[in-house]
This record gives sequence, C-alpha cells and structure tokens, in this order.
Amino acid sequence: MPSPAQPGDRHETDYDRRRLRQLLAGEAKADGVSRRRLLTLLAATATATAVGSALGNPGSASAAETAVGVTDRTILKPLPPEWFIERGTNAETRWEALRGTGHHTPNGRSSYTTQQGETVTGTAWTLGAIGVARWRGVRLSDVLRRAGLSYHAVDVQPRGLDAEYVSGGESLGRVRRPLPLAKALDDVLLAYEMNGERLPHDHGYPVRLVVPSWIGIASIKWVGDIEVSTQPLFSPWNTTFYRLFGPAHPEGGSAPLTRQTIKSAFELVSGATFAAGHRYVLHGRSWSGAGAIARVEVSADGGATWRPARLHDHPRADTWTRWSLGWRPDTPGPTHLLARATDTAGRTQPDRAVPNTQGYLFNGVVRHPVSVV
Repeated sequence: MPSPAQPGDRHETDYDRRRLRQLLAGEAKADGVSRRRLLTLLAATATATAVGSALGNPGSASAAETAVGVTDRTILKPLPPEWFIERGTNAETRWEALRGTGHHTPNGRSSYTTQQGETVTGTAWTLGAIGVARWRGVRLSDVLRRAGLSYHAVDVQPRGLDAEYVSGGESLGRVRRPLPLAKALDDVLLAYEMNGERLPHDHGYPVRLVVPSWIGIASIKWVGDIEVSTQPLFSPWNTTFYRLFGPAHPEGGSAPLTRQTIKSAFELVSGATFAAGHRYVLHGRSWSGAGAIARVEVSADGGATWRPARLHDHPRADTWTRWSLGWRPDTPGPTHLLARATDTAGRTQPDRAVPNTQGYLFNGVVRHPVSVV
C-alpha cells in the first residue's frame, strides 16, 4: 500500500505538473532530450495529473549511481576486496566492513531480482551504495544570491565536468539535473571538503553538490557550471532516467525522482554463521529521505516475530541511525534476519517493493541469509 503523501511530496508533485504544463505550452527548455521522449512526456501529462499522491514514496537511488558514460577505469583510490565490491565504473561498500566505523564513513537494485524475481536494468546494487560524511562548503543559496539571482528564476541546473554520456550511440552531454529553486535555496551545499579533508577526486574534487534527503543523481559531482533559468529545465536525467516506469506507474513515467526511500541494512556478511545457544549482538543502520528514523524492528525467524531494536543515535533527518539487538539463536539451520524501519513521517518499510523497469527505489525489507549451527 502506498504511503500517504507528505507535505514535501505534494510540493514536489505539484511543481512537476506545473513544469510539464509549461513544457506543453512551449515555455520550458529541454536540452539533450529527444523529441520522441518529449512527446511521451507530454502525452503522459494528463495521467500524471490524475494519479496525484498515488505516485507513492519516491524513495532512494544510490549516491554513487551517477552515470558517467566512460568505458575505462575511473576509480582512483584503492579498492581492497574486504571493503568494496567493484561495480564497473562504481564501487559498493561491503556492509560488514562498516562494523565499528562510527557514524561517519571513509568513502538496492539487485533485491528486485533476488527477492521478488523481477528483471530490471542497471548495475546490480545491493545496499552498499551509500555513505555518511561530514561535509564542508558554501550554501548554494549564498552563491546564487551573490551572483545576482533574478526574481523570475524557477530552476537551477548544475552540470558536471565528467565525460559526455553516450546512450544508444547518441551523446547526451555531461551529467546535469535541474533543481527547483525552492530546494536550491533551502539546504543544498557546494562542498569542497569531506570528513575534514580536501574532497577526494572520486567524490567530485574540486567541488560537488550535496542535496540532503534527495537521491544521489541530484548531488552532481565535479561541478563545472550552474545554469539558472526563468523557464523550467529538463535534461535526460529527469526525463529518460530517474523516473519510474512499469505497469504500476503512469504510462509516460512517474514524476522525476527526488527524495530517498526508507531502508535498513545489517552490518553483517551475507551467509554469516552463528552457533546455537550462544548470545550475539546484531548491528545495523537505517535511513530515510522523508524524515528521521523513529524506530527499527528486527526479526530473526524470517518475519514470524519482531522485536524493537535499540537506537544508538539521536534520530535526525538527512542521515542514518545506528541500532543493535541481542540475539540467542536456538534452532540449527538456515534462516533470514530482517530489519524494518519507520520514520517520523510515518513511513514503514513494506514486505515487498513496488517494481519498476529500471530497478530504482527498492524499499522492501531485505531478507539477510544466515545459518545457525
């Protein structure tokens, strides 16, 4: 069942409808978007207006999942296998490596297939394409105002300095994605330091955007220029990519994805072995783009029973919350550990995520396999 729409979602949905109407009237800019895709969007305008809050929770795309359009190796730092899983031009953190790292870290698509039997496109992420860091920079709002922001501005579009992205033999240009002015003036940061050090090259040196609570593609790396427009802006990264397509969504796709979804993960290797009769402490982290984590429940018997976990961080928005739970397994054999979180907006992870063809926003409860011997 879709979660009820929150005030922030309503604002973002209304904004997208208004932008599509302006596009239909010829009052918007759509650089790099094919005519065919524009016609599809326009045809879907009425459908998108009709579904309203039924669009549900926009959820989470990973912070590392920004398309870069290059074929050779672009990761500059070492990737020890005990810390990372290589994913082509990206790398994913192993969750068992986070145990004991503290709140900040030094650095969900596959579950649609492994848990729900659905074929999706894109890199087969699990839950490791996320991290929490202490950022330092300047507010985007201060930069825009010092540059002479016009009263008539409606959209702000940062563009990265990475290689042009090529899809189907067509260059779509450098990665870019518009932000509504309200978000750009709210809490967006132009960051040049990470965890007290100069921004690493693979995190966007010399400067990147940090867009709290939104999906990773919004936090453009290697920022080269910023366009401010009095017309709504469209790019391939909010039309062709990062929308929801499939039977459960409007024919022309959902509104562009904004907020992250709600997720939980164990700080534990998949397939871990536990000795029956011994006492253990299970650790994990939960996060949401809609608010702070209010509670976490854990099941050690595949979902038959649930117990509340102890939260180790004061819950707050725009970051994860660490938690733990004592466990004494008694019955030998394979089982699944499950964790489900509820945020302050009232959203709880569902047993099953609503599918989409590109595999975005998996927010279902992940079944973590373990064995008791």
